[in-house]
Amino acid sequence: MNNKVVKKDPTTQRESLTELLGQLANSSAAVVHDEIELVIQGIREKMRAVRSGVLIVVVGAVISFVAFMSLCAALIIRLTSYMAPVIAALVTGAALAIIGVVIVFIGYKQLKKTILKT
Repeated sequence: MNNKVVKKDPTTQRESLTELLGQLANSSAAVVHDEIELVIQGIREKMRAVRSGVLIVVVGAVISFVAFMSLCAALIIRLTSYMAPVIAALVTGAALAIIGVVIVFIGYKQLKKTILKT
């Protein structure tokens, strides 16, 4: 057996400690960078899903609007058997305007409540 006592040089220990601390700093920076990239990737995926959902909602809203306009036209045509076409269109428009104002007022009250709670 060879029992050699090796004396360690204090400067070598400091250099190796410095190297270890440097490696630790580099590794920590790499981990933080990777975590940031992971968060960014997650946000991108969520944004794609949100974009897709918004697109579907917009298309559905446009189709619903066209259907609503068709129903309004049918109502006006039906009312022409009871009154002049101009009056039928005015009555339908006025009724829809009143409904719209009521819906806007309800939404405004809900929004005001939500803002005041915060």
